Amino acid sequence: MTTQSIGPVELLVVRFPGNQFKGEIAPALEELVQAGTIRIIDLLFAMKDENGTLSIAEVRELPDKELVVLAPLVSGNNAFLSEDDIEQVAAMLDNNSAAAVLLFENTWATRFRESLTNANAELIYNIRIPYTVIQELMAEQPAAASTENREPAGATA
Repeated sequence: MTTQSIGPVELLVVRFPGNQFKGEIAPALEELVQAGTIRIIDLLFAMKDENGTLSIAEVRELPDKELVVLAPLVSGNNAFLSEDDIEQVAAMLDNNSAAAVLLFENTWATRFRESLTNANAELIYNIRIPYTVIQELMAEQPAAASTENREPAGATA
């Protein structure tokens, strides 16, 4: 039996306070899928009402307007996200909020992962740095660069 080569898989949970989904995310996901950057394996939505009652909607259960946009982006008819995954997401949600739960393959990294396997290499550390941390580091850079490029006091040109 031949196994399918697959890139690294990630689980991403995005919270929407006030249960307010906007249409800006679907086009960005579509670009990533069409470019072959990612493959969406599973996608569902979790919503907590003002009383804390949780409801879950898989892509195929969405209203037609959302179904038409999102269904073509999901590869196959997978249901990899478990009840345990959903319970963990529910614990992260405040009342009157929602979350998109996305399980996706980083298809761009499949060839690199294969090369590691073929070289008998072992990935020993992998971490995702949050965008806010990178923003903070980048904000510090100009200040550090400007102090390094200053001429010493009393220098003349």
